[in-house]
Amino acid sequence: PATAAVAVEGKPTVLVAEKLGAAGLALLREFANVDCSYGLSPEELRAKISLCDALIVRSGTKVGRDVFEASGGRLRVVGRAGVGIDNVDLAAATEHGCLVVNAPTANTVAAAEHGIALLCAMARNVAQADASLKAGKWARTKYVGVSLVGKTLAILGFGKVGSEVARRAKGLGMHVIAHDPYASADRARAIGVDLVSMEEAMTTADFISLHMPLTPSTNKMLNDEAFAKMKKGVRIINVARGGVIDEDALVRALDAGIVAQAALDVFTKEPPAADSKLVLHENVTVTPHLGASTVEAQEGVAIEIAEAVTGALKGELAASAVNAPMVPAEVLSELAPYVVLAEKLGRLAVQLVAGGGGIKSVKVTYASARAPDDLDTRLLRAMITKGVIEPISDVFVNLVNADFTAKQRGIRVSEEKIVMDGSPETPLEYIQVQIANVESKFPSAICDSGLVTVEGRVKDGIPHLTKVGAFEVDVSMEGSLILCRQVDQPGMIGSVGSVLGEENVNVSFMSVGRIAPRKTAVMAIGVDEEPSKATLTKIGEIPAIEEFVFLKL
Repeated sequence: PATAAVAVEGKPTVLVAEKLGAAGLALLREFANVDCSYGLSPEELRAKISLCDALIVRSGTKVGRDVFEASGGRLRVVGRAGVGIDNVDLAAATEHGCLVVNAPTANTVAAAEHGIALLCAMARNVAQADASLKAGKWARTKYVGVSLVGKTLAILGFGKVGSEVARRAKGLGMHVIAHDPYASADRARAIGVDLVSMEEAMTTADFISLHMPLTPSTNKMLNDEAFAKMKKGVRIINVARGGVIDEDALVRALDAGIVAQAALDVFTKEPPAADSKLVLHENVTVTPHLGASTVEAQEGVAIEIAEAVTGALKGELAASAVNAPMVPAEVLSELAPYVVLAEKLGRLAVQLVAGGGGIKSVKVTYASARAPDDLDTRLLRAMITKGVIEPISDVFVNLVNADFTAKQRGIRVSEEKIVMDGSPETPLEYIQVQIANVESKFPSAICDSGLVTVEGRVKDGIPHLTKVGAFEVDVSMEGSLILCRQVDQPGMIGSVGSVLGEENVNVSFMSVGRIAPRKTAVMAIGVDEEPSKATLTKIGEIPAIEEFVFLKL
């Protein structure tokens, strides 16, 4: 093992704890002392870390709170050579003033190419035929494949990798459709891809390739219910994240002949169990998470992470920073409740969106009694961007990368400040967030100007939702929220309350906003726990309720 690195000639020390490409190491060595120590035990890592300014890992090294504590405050940067940051404790890093950076772009093409490789290998039974021939058989009739030309490929999740797969599949003569409620229709059209509903993608596709991030809403998205809608004989490719497929349901669908074949590079638990029914299934082609494993991608990742780490050590703001730098304490203490309000309004607004042309413009209005120059809205804008983007992607948004991330996704965030009469003691009277040109799951959230609109303010230090569309409500933004639009008549609160009561869902507060008596009203109900699908269906079945939506804060 290399000896403990010391700061020589004032150069920073970078500990590289897992194998990194030579080009990346060369870049690091120009700027820092590099200590390559692979395969350290957790104890050895903790012992070494107090002598290092930066640490570079892949997915195999756990960088937990203990590592940051052991560093004694010297560790300033952690670089993850790759995309996912599941192995780094972000909260602990931020508390210890340590910046975490990743390498999000270098793997894109490699993952897309692997998706195409699996698509072709599956269609022609390459892996099965290879194993059969090596076992001494010559089974030409057993391994008749299917052609790709003219077949429909549905891409679920039209982000960086999804769009690259689409481009390549077009070259194979496939008809490509995609489903992504948040992607821009223009970008899809430029590649020659139609954006369609989830329903249409599922029911018309011959091949389905998964490219969505793993979020609570995509977890086990392909379950029994989803497989039941698919064309009999569909073929599935997954190079995204294992958790988006309910693996037991996939085995059932394969056995029932709904799914003819599957090709998988990722699994819910990696490595999967040795006796995994899915891995051993004869109609399944598997690889051990090789999506990013090409010589070129690994070199690219090494260079990308080396640049991000040296940049961060020089004090530059890195666009690939994953956790936010600390905001000055005095600014933060005054704005703290507004920061929470801003993020929650963003979260609410995005959950009210249902398709349309993708999210392109977000308009934020701040009302304050202070002069516009006295209000630094950068942090609030970043938090609104975070609220809008995080629920629908696997990106971590913060003060450093918020504007960059929005721009990358084609979202324009515009701000307006309204000066109001009032006391300049409180920094803000209210914040309003509007999303233009989209359809809504809750049509009442669209105000007269055609924008999905939510507005909120801080009362006694707690963020409150005060307006949805044209309806005034008043609910504190904690836990989760059910919004219902109903005919304004007596007994409505009781009927919804009793459905929730029967299901043991505790209601924390209720607020009804109406435009005029006995017309329509909007009721906002705060709930402590998430109601089951069955409960929500029951609420929807109450005759006087015209529309309703469940929102997670």
